[in-house]
Amino acid sequence: MRVLLHTPLKPPDSPTPSGDREMARGLMRLLHRLGHTVVMPSPSRVTAGVPAPDAHLALERAARRRAARLIERWRALPAGHPERFDLWLTYHCYYRKPDWLGPIVTSALGIPYVIAEASHAPRRAQGPTRLGHRAVERALGVADLVLTVNPRDVAGVRARLRPGGRQVRLPPFIDTAPFRGLAPRAANDPPMLLSVGMMRTRDKLESYRVLAKAFGLLKDRKWQALLVGDGPARAEIEELMAPFGGRVRFAGAVPHTDLPALYAAADLYLWPAINEAYGMAFLEAQAAGLPVVAGRTGGVPAVVADGVTGLLTPVGDAAAFAAAVARLLDSPAERVRLGVAAAARVAAHHDERAAASALAAALRTLR
Repeated sequence: MRVLLHTPLKPPDSPTPSGDREMARGLMRLLHRLGHTVVMPSPSRVTAGVPAPDAHLALERAARRRAARLIERWRALPAGHPERFDLWLTYHCYYRKPDWLGPIVTSALGIPYVIAEASHAPRRAQGPTRLGHRAVERALGVADLVLTVNPRDVAGVRARLRPGGRQVRLPPFIDTAPFRGLAPRAANDPPMLLSVGMMRTRDKLESYRVLAKAFGLLKDRKWQALLVGDGPARAEIEELMAPFGGRVRFAGAVPHTDLPALYAAADLYLWPAINEAYGMAFLEAQAAGLPVVAGRTGGVPAVVADGVTGLLTPVGDAAAFAAAVARLLDSPAERVRLGVAAAARVAAHHDERAAASALAAALRTLR
């Protein structure tokens, strides 16, 4: 099939690293692995980033014009033309960045409409978020298939599907190959704590606040930390970490291809996960055999097995987070046990090969 991949939030070729970008790239790889051709014609692209709620009405109007152009062009193309797609796949649809295009185009052309990772939050039905919320409901109401990545989205999505619309779980996935078979982990003295996260305001900044508080509670233990990421909140985060001096280092933005070596050189992966959907970095760290300490929120428990591949703590609770880190700092043997289990679990349940099989089975239901 020729699949139009529509990514309202962040395109696969975005220069800004994020979990959304990696999932979009991962979906492209899965489709190619299954023998499909991915097309992304320019009329289907949208401005990256999240718009203000008061801009949604203008965005909807612009999308209707863009959809009309897409429909007209598709109908004018001869069968077999490289831009004549057979299926529309939207990755990530939620109230702040809904899919305005897909429902219009697919209904007009009579082609299957698939959404990967949609969320429906009834509390967004009023106020400035209502237009984006209604757009999500329209998309879910015409979707033939929804691939649900985050378990917490299952019930909300199911309630909005049309009769005959299907929902299939597609667990978060990565290509584990770059993270496997790395050099044996060195015995760092002091142990190396690693965090990977964009340095943005809002939830990311709050996660760094919790991390800084936890570091403060660990000051009497031996440890060093490396923070990987960059963004507009970096100066504020540097100020949060200033009391720890050289114990906390900043690596800045690191190319994705260089991350496996950083995971392999660390002893423990930390992320408080404030309002985290599930966290692609958790999968990467575990694939490299790195145990995790994380906040128990969203879909994180679906990718980090508490007591098996890492430790989960109440989200936002810096004292509990610090206690979990202290426990693993004091027990190298437990770190090894969790790390071995983490690598095995991610390879078995979150590798691209398993995801490709699940996607192939889901797409067969459309025929």
